[in-house]
Amino acid sequence: MYTDKASTSKANGVEQASSPSVYSFGNLNVEEAYDLERNDWKTTSLSVVVVGASGDLAKKKIFPALFALYYEGLLPEEFHIFGFARSKMSDAEFRSMIAGTLTCRIHARENCLEKTEQFLQRCFYSAGQYDEAASFQSLNGRMGEVEATCGKPRSNRMFFLSIPPNVFIAAAGGAADYCSTKTGWTRVIVEKPFGRDSASSAALGRGLAAHLREDQIYRIDHYLGKELIENLTVLRFSNLVFEPLWCRQYIRNVQITFSENFGTEGRGGYFDTYGILRDVIQNHLLQILALFAMESPVSLAAEDIRDAKVKVLRSMAPVRLEDTVLGQYRSRAVAGGKTLPGYLDDKTVPPGSLTPTFAACAMHINNARWDGVPFLLKAGKALHTRRAEIRVQFRHVPGSLYKHKFGPDLDSATNELVIRIQPKESIYLKINNKVPGLGLQLDTTKLDLQYQSAYKASELPDAYERLLLDVVNGDKRLFIRYDELEAAWDLFTPLLHEIESRRVAPELYPYGSRGPVGAHYLAAKHNVRWGDLADDDDV
Repeated sequence: MYTDKASTSKANGVEQASSPSVYSFGNLNVEEAYDLERNDWKTTSLSVVVVGASGDLAKKKIFPALFALYYEGLLPEEFHIFGFARSKMSDAEFRSMIAGTLTCRIHARENCLEKTEQFLQRCFYSAGQYDEAASFQSLNGRMGEVEATCGKPRSNRMFFLSIPPNVFIAAAGGAADYCSTKTGWTRVIVEKPFGRDSASSAALGRGLAAHLREDQIYRIDHYLGKELIENLTVLRFSNLVFEPLWCRQYIRNVQITFSENFGTEGRGGYFDTYGILRDVIQNHLLQILALFAMESPVSLAAEDIRDAKVKVLRSMAPVRLEDTVLGQYRSRAVAGGKTLPGYLDDKTVPPGSLTPTFAACAMHINNARWDGVPFLLKAGKALHTRRAEIRVQFRHVPGSLYKHKFGPDLDSATNELVIRIQPKESIYLKINNKVPGLGLQLDTTKLDLQYQSAYKASELPDAYERLLLDVVNGDKRLFIRYDELEAAWDLFTPLLHEIESRRVAPELYPYGSRGPVGAHYLAAKHNVRWGDLADDDDV
């Protein structure tokens, strides 16, 4: 790794670098420094650097998202995209690689080829090593040459680290120390995973802090950019009908689930390093839980929302092994003499691996609003359906006049609010009503908002489009602050260490099933029935 040239100073016992940011060049006063953080696109160009440009994430998500923003006119007039990776490639080869990943939305097919060509002409490539100063110096020189051609006196630079975690710090250091702009802002996007536990996450944080200020770091969890997650706070805080019910007096339990109907499919090597708890539950689902359960923030400002999330995370007790079920999918024979492969059949997975591909856990929030309400989180691969949702089960109606109509199973009459994140984004409320006719027959039906039909939205913006645009605009509401990350790891690190030290064997479940039987016992232990298993909920 290259030698860090930035000097360091002690602040609150933590080493921080006087990195070559906009604040350390010349004799800028406060007003001038603030001005450099603002976007004035009349005088400023934008350079987006994708570090790890030849990887799957870049090709499948980042470049298509940038193109969509360009097509919709949401990027500044003068912008450039730079790919940086170890692969040797010319600009023409880089553009050809990107071209194969770009599509226009159905409603915006007009001039698609013309727009695609215009976009590609703004793309450039620089090969180099992630831990070599010379590589980043060369990248900086190339960026300066291209930026000079647009005639703008100032430039903003945005780096997306689409690379393995073991080179995060080296690449962030290279970007900050050798490629920071002197005339605008420099921002660095870090993709999960953010470590494996509290200690490794803290070490990663210290490494980034040696080169970047916290306000320059954008820790991305793409799930927070999904339409229904963005709508969660709107649904809750702008509708009087919901907020009074958002508490233990009315809510019986909350279920946050994520399921995939496919396995690792030859990519088990990466997954096996982390497992489903680290890959999905500790970040995606816990972030959704925090947004769902937080108190009303002081304002919609990024820091106020993140303060509210941290507060609720710190009100939670660490997850216990006895409140956790682990599973791993096995092979399953299907019609036609075919066999769906098990996790251990994936040749990239180490033989005898105990890494869970399924996990469910119960969590509790120790505050006045949520005391006694179980929050059940569940995620798994190779299950019977692809789905992600938040399901709120309300309490039974006390002294119900109609309970005799539902028999002994009062759960069948439970009101539920379901926020379907994917697929077929929707929000629906399950209510009880009378079936038309002369008799008194009751039925449970849905008050249903389906996004595609209600808003004629055949294609919603991808999460990466929203998040990349937020970085350009300096909006950090949907990004994770260092103390959020710390609080999240504190909840799961003891459990992860116990699972690994005791070598807890996951319960096997067939590929394409509803998961291990133990998940049902876990739900029953907390007087809960999984709501996502009902066939009538397929929207």
